[in-house]
Amino acid sequence: MSTNVGTIDRILRAALGVGLLYIAFLGGLPAFDGALLKYGAGIVGAVMLIVAATRVCPIYSIFGIKTCRV
Repeated sequence: MSTNVGTIDRILRAALGVGLLYIAFLGGLPAFDGALLKYGAGIVGAVMLIVAATRVCPIYSIFGIKTCRV
């Protein structure tokens, strides 16, 4: 698969991923006491970090979107 995630998109995804993981597991917010929301946010955060690290987004590939320069 070719890269389809640009630099700004990558930075935003990494920040969102770290933020979601922090809120889910270290934030201590009462909304994240339930398992569904806690682990859901954790999974989404981990996926965001993986996409930021690999620069390949499967959803972008399906729709033919590229935010990176060629």
